[in-house]
Amino acid sequence: MDILNYKGYEGTVDIDMSRHVCRGKILFISDLVTYEAPSPAELQKEFESAVDDYIETCKILGREPQKPLKGQFNVRIPPVLHKKATMQALADNVSLNDVVVRALESFVNVYAEQKSKKQRGKAQSVAM
Repeated sequence: MDILNYKGYEGTVDIDMSRHVCRGKILFISDLVTYEAPSPAELQKEFESAVDDYIETCKILGREPQKPLKGQFNVRIPPVLHKKATMQALADNVSLNDVVVRALESFVNVYAEQKSKKQRGKAQSVAM
């Protein structure tokens, strides 16, 4: 999946075959901000314009633009896992939050490495 980036915001990249346009929306905010371009080459520019327009519109309305992903979220886990994580935090003399951050970092890094290895393997098999 292709993702556009600008000023700390991310946006989608979609192709609308029925209308023959590229389009997308800003991710991770509750306001709906979309953009569209006649070609992929022009979509980044339209995304940047949409972000700038969103920030300017918020300023005119007297409110702060939403920041994507504040770094806080609620997670529901089984009580047994909650207890194990809490016990680990006590054993390591850290907060439960620290245990969760370490676990997520480990998962994301391992997943990214596995994905990278798969892609390298595919590239090598294509080259042969």
